[in-house]
Amino acid sequence: MTGSRSAPPKHGRFRKGQSGNPNGRPKKRAGAGSTSAFDIIVDKTLTITRSGVPQEVSVEEALQHRTYQDAIAGNRSARRDVLKMIAKREQVLAKMAPAPSVQVKQRTEEDPDNANAALLILGIASENTRDYGPSDNYQRLLLEPWAVQAALGRRRGGARLTDEEIGEIRRCTRDPDSLRWPRGTRA
Repeated sequence: MTGSRSAPPKHGRFRKGQSGNPNGRPKKRAGAGSTSAFDIIVDKTLTITRSGVPQEVSVEEALQHRTYQDAIAGNRSARRDVLKMIAKREQVLAKMAPAPSVQVKQRTEEDPDNANAALLILGIASENTRDYGPSDNYQRLLLEPWAVQAALGRRRGGARLTDEEIGEIRRCTRDPDSLRWPRGTRA
């Protein structure tokens, strides 16, 4: 048999430098294999009844609700899951929160070791404009009502304020009539 056909290459079917698949590897279909069955189910909605009222919720929300119920009932793994959810939520909120802007007031004319200057800078007190006479060399301050109210709110114990204490508080506060006094105090 003689003919015009040439013999195949010795070592394989394809010549050197020629691909056996000229079109390349087939492309993956969009979305194929990238979504799991869990992702498909979580996106669905359910109708549940809360307090006798039917509501449409996602499967994810229903699972979270069930996890909360289990955690409250004492399930330890559910408690861990809820704590993880809380930590994750806190991280997201921390990333989304704007950075706190710090405003620093600097006053160069006052001595920073002076307590009066610090009270003025922080807005806890304001200057008393009452004239105490020519021989008065002290800088007199009046406490701001919000600071006094905060101090009254932090007061612990059952002892009522004495008339003397009430008089001192009224004398040292810029607007004593705006204060809300603790229960049982007649001011």
